[in-house]
This record gives sequence, C-alpha cells and structure tokens, in this order.
Amino acid sequence: MTNWMPDPATLARPAYLSLAEQFARAIERGELPAGARLVPHRKLADALGLSVQTVSRAYDELIRRGLVAGEVGRGSFVLGPGAEARQPYLPERPGEVIDLSILKPVVEAMHLDRLREGFLWLGENLAAPSALSFRPNMVMPHHRATGAEWLMRQGIPAEPQGTIVTNGATPAITAAVMGVAPPGSGLATEALTHHTLKPLCTYLGLHLEGVAMDGDGMLPAGLDEVARKGLIRAIYLQPNVINPLAVMMSADRRAELVEVARRHDLAIVENDVLNMMIPDRVPAFAALAPERTVHICGFTKITVPGLRMAYLHAPPRHATAVSNRHLVANWMATPPMADLLSYWIGSGTVAELAAWQARALADRHRLAATVLGERMPACHGNSLHLWLPLTEGWPEEGFVEQARLRGVAVAAGSAFRTVERGRRDAIRVALGSTRTDELRRGLSTIATMLSDAPEVLLPTI
Repeated sequence: MTNWMPDPATLARPAYLSLAEQFARAIERGELPAGARLVPHRKLADALGLSVQTVSRAYDELIRRGLVAGEVGRGSFVLGPGAEARQPYLPERPGEVIDLSILKPVVEAMHLDRLREGFLWLGENLAAPSALSFRPNMVMPHHRATGAEWLMRQGIPAEPQGTIVTNGATPAITAAVMGVAPPGSGLATEALTHHTLKPLCTYLGLHLEGVAMDGDGMLPAGLDEVARKGLIRAIYLQPNVINPLAVMMSADRRAELVEVARRHDLAIVENDVLNMMIPDRVPAFAALAPERTVHICGFTKITVPGLRMAYLHAPPRHATAVSNRHLVANWMATPPMADLLSYWIGSGTVAELAAWQARALADRHRLAATVLGERMPACHGNSLHLWLPLTEGWPEEGFVEQARLRGVAVAAGSAFRTVERGRRDAIRVALGSTRTDELRRGLSTIATMLSDAPEVLLPTI
C-alpha cells in the first residue's frame, strides 16, 4: 500500500471530483506508481474527514478515467502507463484468429466493387474546389444541403446551416461533446456506453457521470437525480441499436428522458450511426426535442468501411459552438469523399447498401441463435453485435484471455462500463467482422466455454 495521501486542505467542491484530481496528478507525477494499492475507502474517509460515499465516488471516477482498477476483495490498484490506450478490439488481426472484437459491417466482394465504381465516378467528375480549395465555404454548401435533405428523409428536422459534414462518427462525437459541455462541466451517459467516450471526456476535462439503466436504456429517475446536482450540461445517448446492449430504446422511454432534459435544460447528443439500416426505428430524439438535440448520422457501418463520413446536425442554440469545435479539431471533411457520399445518396446507393446490410445482419443473428441456443441474448435483429452476459465464475477479462488462447477475439465489457456498482460481467461479440464460416466457429467456441466449468487453459509453449 502506498504512503502517499491526499491533502484535505486543498479539497474543493465537489469533494469527490477534487479528490480524484489529486489522485490523478499523483499518478501522473509518479508518486503513485503502477501497481500501487490505494488506501481502503473507509480508512481514507476517516483520515480526510469525508464520507465513505465521497471516497467511493472519487475511486469510481478514477476507474472511469482508466487510471485505477478495482478488484473485488483486494482493493483498488493504479494501472500501468499503457492502460489507458487499451481498446476493446485487436489493433491488428493476427493470422489464425477469428476476430469478433471489432465492430464493423458485413462486407463482400460487392462492397469493394461499389467503392471502385464510386472512385471511377469521382475521377471523372472531381471539381476543382474539391481538389484545390482550403475554404469549407467553397466546398461544403452543396453537401450540407444534401445532408439536411437526407436527415429530413429520416424524420430529423434539419437545415443546411446546422448541418456539418464530418469524416465519420468519431470526429462528430468529439465536436458535439465539445460544443455542448464546457471544460470542467459534466456529461451524463448510460452505465454502458461508447468505449471512446470515457477517454474523450478525460482529455477534454469533463466529468463523465454514468447513469443507471435497464433493458430499455437510461433510467429517467437516475438522470433526474444526477441533474439535480447541477454539474452536468448534456446527455450522450445511443438509442438505436448501436448501444452496447444492442437494443432499441422505446418511444415512451425517449419521451420520459426528453421531459427530464427539458426540466434541467440539458443538451442531448444522439449517436444514430445505424439510422436507416434499422427498419423499425422509432422517432429520434432529434425529432422529439429538436431544440436541444445534436444528432449524429453515420454511413461507415451501413455502407462500406471506406466511406468514413457522417452528418452532424445541431439546433440553432448549439450550431455555432459545434461548428467552431469541428473547425478547430478537423477543419473540414475530406471534400472528394463528401462528393462521393452526396453522389451515392442521390443515386440510391446508400439506401441500397443499408438495406443489404440489414438483411445480412438478420441472417447472422439467425446463425448466432442456432449456435448459442438458450444463451442467445435478447437484442435487436439488425444489430452489429451481441452483448453476452457470462456464466457465474467467468470474469470477463479471464474469459477474453482464454477465448484468445482458443483462437477467438472478443471485447471485454469493462471497455464500455461507466458504473461499476451492480455490474455483471459480459463480453461484446461482433457479428459482421468476419466470414460466415469463421463466425460459426467463433460462436461455437464461445458456447463451449460458457457450457464448461470455468478453468484456466494452460499454455502449451
């Protein structure tokens, strides 16, 4: 256990956040080295004159930032310097590994053919501004208009001046969060959320508040409780199937969350990257609360991975801030790719590829149900992945490691978790990342592991 202790004289309100900042600085300076065990909650609370709840919240904050790991029965430990860079997916795909760790659409030779055809069209129709201009206003007005028309076809009230074309959902998320949550404020999200949101908030100096959820998503009462503390300025939600549970939030739950957001004047960041690929989707938050919702509509996961494009739409009260944040972080989307997206929307290619993707994923869900049997989790039939709770005795990191030794890569639930209390270990299994035969073998390995008693597989070399 470390001898380093926080200084109670420098604590500010909110105390748990100030305490977490002291720990973060000590870790950065090396005063708390990797592997150091933190002082137990109650002992630290007594030493600092704080409540145990305050210390617990500070430790939870450190876990959210990827600085500390909590181990049941052993305590909390400082993670090594490379810990924050860990992602739920394999950065490369080694040979002989069935990679079910990374979220991507189903692809066939047809997708490469379509992209090649698109590039041929682009080569014949590339305009000088797209190739030569540095000025977004010389390149993007037409694409913003196309984006607004597309969003309106999806039921999203949109206008060109509030529409930004981005190089995919990741820069859109960054610009949206920066635009609605000033440094030092807070952002609320579900207990299970996008895996990049936690490090993003850390880098931006934002407090990420995980809110309790059920099978329908964020609990309105939980959001109301968090909002009453006065720190959060916005909510981040993934209501349409792309969330870790792979479910679609009901219309009633959306209406309840909108009511809470209006009562506390919170902005809503809505990540809807699957949009039209979900045939039975219910009205978006941007349709229910257009005055406060920043909406993200992606294309990478519904068409082809190489089309890294998205539309980011903000209402008038947030449009200038979001546009400015995108400008300083990205300047503008790649103009030729914006040309291709607009062309594909006009030609019907986007709609065609999205419908194909929905059918392909429905087929893969049927395959998963056949292989997993009663262990098949409840999820939407067009989702890109499964959220698979583990059987008793299987810790998720141990399961991921053992699956990897058996030639299958999956993602640990810890990458998506913002709240540790009440957790149930789980893994995310991607359905579109590999061939059908490999998917069948990978799912069979997972099913076998879940059926057997948990036991470490000894290495053979």
